[in-house]
Amino acid sequence: MTMQKSFKRLVRSRMEKTGESYTAARMSLLAATELAATAGPALTVSEAVILRKTGRGWEQWFDLLDEWGAADRPQEEASAWVSAVHGVDRWGSQAVTINYQRARGLRAVGEGARGFTITASKTVAVPVDRLYEAFMDASLRERWLPEGELRERTTLKPRSARFDWGSGDTRVNVFFSAKGEAKSTATVQHERLADASEAERMKAFWRDQVTAMKQELER
Repeated sequence: MTMQKSFKRLVRSRMEKTGESYTAARMSLLAATELAATAGPALTVSEAVILRKTGRGWEQWFDLLDEWGAADRPQEEASAWVSAVHGVDRWGSQAVTINYQRARGLRAVGEGARGFTITASKTVAVPVDRLYEAFMDASLRERWLPEGELRERTTLKPRSARFDWGSGDTRVNVFFSAKGEAKSTATVQHERLADASEAERMKAFWRDQVTAMKQELER
């Protein structure tokens, strides 16, 4: 795979595909928003945030990582280099190197250091305690989640619950938030998925299951 040598080449590549000016293409790539599929993945952190957190903007980081040869090294090695050589904390070094890999086509959207992560959420017309029980009470959970197996790891009632899924190779984290006395939202996060295909399959699965949960609780 041929990689761009610098952030400027990434900008020019977008210019050719979209017809934008250099300034417009550069701002589009620096913004943490969804880009057209032909322009490559968006960065997950804005220019302003990464500059404030690390002291450098994306263009500077991408040039530094290109010069060091980060395109040919594992993300964790690149993260350690950013931290040790440039004095950036763990959050900053992870953000810099993960977004670098996304921009260079080395990492797919949704892929983290430990595989892929997907989310699905649903707002339900029940109090947050009742929504929490829908996951924690096995008999109630079976009504809307007949397939798969959640094994409790840790909980913080009624704010979050963490589970092993199936054989234990992947994890399911659920976060609960009240939207008033009679409405609440559950956000399911399924992590450590093996590949993009599995991530897509589980995203569709969880969307169906939280819809079934809503129907069951509001019935």
